[in-house]
This record gives sequence, structure tokens and C-alpha cells, in this order.
Amino acid sequence: MDHDQILQVVVQELCQYALEREDVKWIADSVSESSGIGPEKLEYELQILKIVTVGWSISYFLGHDPLKGKVVEPFWTSIHQISTGLSQTTSLFIGKEVDYFRVVKSRLDSYVLAMSRASDDNPALSLGPEFSAHCGCPGDLSVSMAGSRMFMTVLAGVKQYLLAAKFKLS
Repeated sequence: MDHDQILQVVVQELCQYALEREDVKWIADSVSESSGIGPEKLEYELQILKIVTVGWSISYFLGHDPLKGKVVEPFWTSIHQISTGLSQTTSLFIGKEVDYFRVVKSRLDSYVLAMSRASDDNPALSLGPEFSAHCGCPGDLSVSMAGSRMFMTVLAGVKQYLLAAKFKLS
């Protein structure tokens, strides 16, 4: 397998990880029913957060690595293509236009802004409250913790994967 094929496999596996739902369900199940958020909404927001965190983590960990663009750009291109298909299917099903990738991009911008405002070195602490606000439960501790848990789990997963794939992390 040549270098470009290896990078294609890395991108494909990171996309699969971003879309895999087991940890989404596991974290959603940990949220108290008293939070007031429906399980569908919580899983929807957790999935978006997972996708965003995988993409953000790639950029964060690869920092100045010259291979960064060869992983980040195809990752987001794949997510865009998947989102387009999902949007079209959902739009046909519910009878109104949906742009899933726009939602993903909007959440990315929102989470990056929240992390940039953090006064400490732990972005998960600022991300949790932002997540609970997107869920329609601002200030709910269990929803906020679910967002923080998803972020930290995915961050660790991407780091572990990139190290196993022999990338030099920043």
C-alpha cells in the first residue's frame, strides 16, 4: 500500500469513527431523564458534536504536520458528501429543505468560539455549556457533562488513532 492509499484509509476510518453511533447512545443513556431533553434531540446533537470533534481534533493534533491538509480536507469533503445525501433523504422524507452540513459547520464555529473564550486549558469545560445550549437545555449539568464527555472521549480516540497510525502530533 502506497502513502496516498494509507492516507485514504486514515480518512475513511476517521469518517467511520465520526459517524459511528455506539458511544453516542452510551453517553445519551447516561443523561438524566429529568433534564427535559428528548432522547432523539440529545443523540442528534451528540452525533453532530462527535463529527465536529473528530474534524477539530485532526487539525489540533496534526498542527503543523505537512500531512495535515491531506487528512483534514478529505475528511471534511467526505462529511460534506455524506451530509448532502442525508439532507436530500431527510428533505424528501419530511417535506422541507434540510442542510445538515450547514448545521455541522455552524456547530463547529460555535464550539470553536466557546473554546477560544475559555479561561483555562480545558476546552471541555467551555464546550459542555455550549452543547447544553444547543440542546435547548442551557445550564443543565447532566446535558453539559454529556457534551464534555463526548468531546473528551472523541479527542482521546482521535489522538490514539493518529498515534497508532504513526503521525507526529503537535
